[in-house]
Amino acid sequence: MKHCLVVDDSKVIRQVARHLLQTLDFDVTEASNGKEALEEIGAHIPDAVLLDWNMPVMDGMEFLSALGELNLADRPKTIFCTSENGVSRVRDAIAAGADEYLMKPFDRETLQEKLVAVGLI
Repeated sequence: MKHCLVVDDSKVIRQVARHLLQTLDFDVTEASNGKEALEEIGAHIPDAVLLDWNMPVMDGMEFLSALGELNLADRPKTIFCTSENGVSRVRDAIAAGADEYLMKPFDRETLQEKLVAVGLI
């Protein structure tokens, strides 16, 4: 079973994402910010990270930078999941190491399409 780490400061968003991912046969763990996400990755490297942009403590862009510095052999596929929809923001996220970009709110079909696009389904 594939494993996804959902990183978002909103508990509701984490719960919705967990439910959708579980219907797609993913095991799910959660973190409320980038710092907690790095700690999770230190314990277990997921196949995917569903990542919010705006969070306290460590935001999504800071997390991507820190993830890149880990030089992991099997870097998780990272899907930015945010309401930041400007073309320059999407470009910045991809340049920082995100593999895909998903706009909030999202549904199961859209999430599934992004997971297919990064090769996890």
